[in-house]
Amino acid sequence: MRFRKYNEALRILFLLSIVLIISGCSDMALMNPKGQIGLEQRSLILTALGLMLIVVIPAIVMALVFVFRYRASNVKATYSPNWAHSKRVELVIWTVPILIIIFLATLTWKSTHALNPSQPIASNAKPITIQAIALDWKWLFIYPEQGIATVNIIVFPANIPVKFEITSNSVMNAFFIPQLGSQIYAMAGMNSTLYLIAKESGHYKGISSNFSGRGFSGMKFTAIATPNQTTFNQWIKKVKTSSDTLKTIDAYEQLAVPSEYHPVKYFSSVKTNLFQDIIGKFMENKENSVAIAHSKRMSMNKRSHAATEE
Repeated sequence: MRFRKYNEALRILFLLSIVLIISGCSDMALMNPKGQIGLEQRSLILTALGLMLIVVIPAIVMALVFVFRYRASNVKATYSPNWAHSKRVELVIWTVPILIIIFLATLTWKSTHALNPSQPIASNAKPITIQAIALDWKWLFIYPEQGIATVNIIVFPANIPVKFEITSNSVMNAFFIPQLGSQIYAMAGMNSTLYLIAKESGHYKGISSNFSGRGFSGMKFTAIATPNQTTFNQWIKKVKTSSDTLKTIDAYEQLAVPSEYHPVKYFSSVKTNLFQDIIGKFMENKENSVAIAHSKRMSMNKRSHAATEE
């Protein structure tokens, strides 16, 4: 009977523990960045958190102190029901939050422009271009300069900027490598640009962070940062030995058929300007829709004009 009143609290703690065990590793990826952009974003998150705790911690401490000090059994506490105003208290509770908000606004404004995802990363090395297409439910990556493509895996050298050109073949997705930073949406008919750089070699998890249907949970990929350019070139040669190719639109459309938990796949050659063709097919549909709508309006106007003359 004595412990029955604690059952609800113990149940909540147990559920929280399970959640932390299941999701802790992926969530902490943001706090363990391996890229320049990720490091700067972590610094921004921790700075904002620290500033907010300036208000949160004293508020929690005062709430506990007040509950203890002014409990019913403490007859020594001074009770002043007619107390109404204090200039000192008003000065503190208004000045501190205002200063924090001003600082956070300034910090956010500057960091938002400094961390613009489409802004090239300063480096003496030429960026490597990788074109990412969100399919149902897998990622297709095209290396236009190397003439190869992969599914659910990308490789690039560490300490060399990577320029990602991102689009979607169907619904909206989101391209995200948590340890490298910056989530960018992938949208059909649009080309989003993202610059990233890995400060050390390693394997990093990539995901789609925007729900896109039944196979969303398996829409993951691996990003591998090689120690040097030589290792990257060796990987390129390995991909070029693959017997699979993407030389035609038909081959691409077969790959784009919805599938779940698609295995890693290599293509030794790719149709020139395939990425632009994928974007273009949605632009053509848009133009056709506009033309049809315009034709309908013209037809309705002619009918209206003819009825007016009658």
